[in-house]
Amino acid sequence: MAGIYDMAKDLGGALARTDEYQALKRAGEVVDQDRELVELRNEIRKLEDEIEALLRAGQQPGEELARRYEEKASELQGRPTFQRLVAAQANFDKVMYKVNETMARGLQEGAQSRIIVSS
Repeated sequence: MAGIYDMAKDLGGALARTDEYQALKRAGEVVDQDRELVELRNEIRKLEDEIEALLRAGQQPGEELARRYEEKASELQGRPTFQRLVAAQANFDKVMYKVNETMARGLQEGAQSRIIVSS
């Protein structure tokens, strides 16, 4: 069984070296260094916490709270730095989708094989 974990670790290392992961990592670092963006994300998180607390209490958020949240979310989504992060995440997600698809095919093929490999 240890062999499969070694292969998973190797796959993780290979994914970390892809252009898509490196672009995602760089985009995340740029976002984390943008003070205004970090502040905006923190404001949005606080608003989300308020909304969640109200919903858990069985109440609907008021129009003012919903409006502030929508304004802040729109502002965040309009930032080029954040847009680059979203694009980088989407590109890496495509790589992960293909990896998962390939593993699923391997599982199907392995399940049909009559050869049993010990762990």
